[in-house]
Amino acid sequence: MKKKVSIKDIAKQLGISISTVSFVVNGKAKEKRISEELTKKVLQLVDELDYKPDALARSFRTGKTNIIGFLVDDISEPFFSGIARFIDEKAAKKGYKIIYSSTRNNRKKAVELLQIFQDRHVDGYIIALPEGTEDEVQALTGSGKPVILFDRYFPGLKTDYVIINNRESTFNAAAHLADNGYKNIGFVTIDTVEQQMLDRLKGYEDGVKARGLRANVIKIPYSNASNSRDQIIEYLKGHPQLDAVIFAANYLSMDGLRAIQRLGLQIPGDLAVVSFDDFELLEFAATTISAIAQPLEKIAEEIMSILLRRLEAPDNESGFHQVVLPTEFNIRKSSLGKV
Repeated sequence: MKKKVSIKDIAKQLGISISTVSFVVNGKAKEKRISEELTKKVLQLVDELDYKPDALARSFRTGKTNIIGFLVDDISEPFFSGIARFIDEKAAKKGYKIIYSSTRNNRKKAVELLQIFQDRHVDGYIIALPEGTEDEVQALTGSGKPVILFDRYFPGLKTDYVIINNRESTFNAAAHLADNGYKNIGFVTIDTVEQQMLDRLKGYEDGVKARGLRANVIKIPYSNASNSRDQIIEYLKGHPQLDAVIFAANYLSMDGLRAIQRLGLQIPGDLAVVSFDDFELLEFAATTISAIAQPLEKIAEEIMSILLRRLEAPDNESGFHQVVLPTEFNIRKSSLGKV
């Protein structure tokens, strides 16, 4: 195996100090008044020997790794992957790289992954964690590293976060269905104490109540798509009076559409549908599906804006940045059947 080239090797070959080589490779030649001629020689040899700086060692010298940890439930979900793409684009422009991982909504795995991020000395954290991780988030915020929550937050903790107005979004969706003639509007959510899901439920309940209607809710103890689909089938069969349903998350929308297809129901003739989260399938389905669209790029912009301010001028950033963004309600054929 070829021996890894070190700063010491470069310094020895050029007959200069290790610190001089270190200043050059870390972009501090001008600051340390190292001549252009010597800088050129160092960089030329660095290129010839294919020297790769040790990120961990550099972090001990500079206090930075230029790495950000990004941890969510499932990076493959359209919402999280969309945010990740925009985050990556914006981080790359500032010289940062992202480490991505998924918790699968498992607290133990989340704690293990956070420890790995800490071991890698990431400069900051962008996270959407499962319930029960409040203590870990509080410990992170006390570590001096920037921690930005998104998608969900912990009401009892003082942290930076970027979320959307969940209550207003589902309120508007329920009101839209009621105003279009639907009288029995169901709501499919998961059995959880995650704040964003509780806010969506509250918005729906307020929305139907404001129109003089009764709430009809199923809370699924979510384990997998197949089980979720089966529970939605039983819910719809057990409540034949339902003429509309709102699904509280993109994966529930997919499970729900499979359930509706399995039952042979027509959208919107038999059942109107609204999805929380929008994605391409909904726009190009045979019957296009109305959806609450989260502003992915704006969420990413706000996250990176807060994070970069924390990283670049930590002494100037007192207090907490808590951003709540509006959504857009994309009305399509699936919710217009009784107009």
